[in-house]
Amino acid sequence: MNEIFNNAVIWFCIGFVFFLLEFVFPGFVLFFFGVGAWVVAIASFFFDLSLNTQVLLFIVSSLASVLLFRNWIKRKFGSSDVNSSELEDEFVGKTAIAETAISPDAKGKVEFKGTSWDATSDEFIAAGESVLITATKSILLIVKSIK
Repeated sequence: MNEIFNNAVIWFCIGFVFFLLEFVFPGFVLFFFGVGAWVVAIASFFFDLSLNTQVLLFIVSSLASVLLFRNWIKRKFGSSDVNSSELEDEFVGKTAIAETAISPDAKGKVEFKGTSWDATSDEFIAAGESVLITATKSILLIVKSIK
């Protein structure tokens, strides 16, 4: 029983590492390898499985969960397939308010649509100043002063 418990703990830890790595390398794939590791952890807790069986179960359960559930879960939890031009249309050309000072060598924060966003600029912008959003880089807004 002690060996079975150790295998279950090892697979549980492997699964937990996969879940943590999903935060570092997002793409919603590593999550399912964590699920596969936890399936093996549960199976090895209740059954005495050889290492080959554990690895095979890990591969099969991980791939099956990716193939069966990835797209469904991405749709359920709002992973957007909106293209970047649609997102830029929502931001570019709109005005925001600088929450902090922004300079060419220091990022700052702007408030846009009630939310605080990281921002950068090629010019100095004082806190409280109105800015124009000229571009986006992922979640970073590129702004310039409105004078």
